[in-house]
Amino acid sequence: MSLNHQQVISYENIEVERRGHVTLVKLNRPAALNALNTGLMRDVEQVSRGFMDDEQTRVVVFVGNGKHFSAGADLKAPSVEPPPTMVMRRRQHGLGARMIRAIIEIPQVTIAAIQGAALGGGVCIPTACDFRIGAEDCFCGYPEVNLGINLAWHALPLCVRLVGPARAKRMIMLGEREDAQTLLDWGFLDQVVPAEQLLSAALTMAEKYAGQPPVAVQMIKQSINAVSASMDDAVMHMDADQNILTTLTDDRAEGIAAFFARRPATFKGN
Repeated sequence: MSLNHQQVISYENIEVERRGHVTLVKLNRPAALNALNTGLMRDVEQVSRGFMDDEQTRVVVFVGNGKHFSAGADLKAPSVEPPPTMVMRRRQHGLGARMIRAIIEIPQVTIAAIQGAALGGGVCIPTACDFRIGAEDCFCGYPEVNLGINLAWHALPLCVRLVGPARAKRMIMLGEREDAQTLLDWGFLDQVVPAEQLLSAALTMAEKYAGQPPVAVQMIKQSINAVSASMDDAVMHMDADQNILTTLTDDRAEGIAAFFARRPATFKGN
């Protein structure tokens, strides 16, 4: 099947476009800057798991519809009462990690094409991919700390492996936005291209890997991931519990209030 042949499959919050051996997964909440609500995260988890039974796809490309890849967690989503028991609260908090794990476990080669903002959970998705191409105007960051919470979703070791411990501490502890050139220099991005060339560059990379023998490529990916991530689950198995703890703090409430008031937060360690 030619890469020019297109088939578009719609979920509620994503679009899936098949082009021969390459499949594009498009985050599709552009009016909300592709912010991650529960529905979008579940769609990404579901489509990622589905590639296990997809023999034709050899490369998966994650992109965001609209101006931005993803602004991160949707803080404007309608407030939902937490579940009445801690048992269910812990399970619900595990959705982000399940989504990231599903992306990591996609057998095929994965590429993220990043335009505009990729922040918080929105940058965790690209770090779960094998390769990242950024538009010249893109910027990435982990602003969770400025909202009084830790980086969860088992995403911390993914950042550490890309940029090293010191730069990962800088990115995650300060919560600042880093531009495309800095991210390229650090090894966070594999390639930077003009914004108008982003998708074509991602598809060019995808075609190269799609032309390789899929059995060998997928075994190599699986082995490299196993070597580099051998301790991830042992170290990060409680990051959702840590996240629950931080949501109960005064600093979390102050971080959220400051965000919406567009003012600096004053954290007191409570």
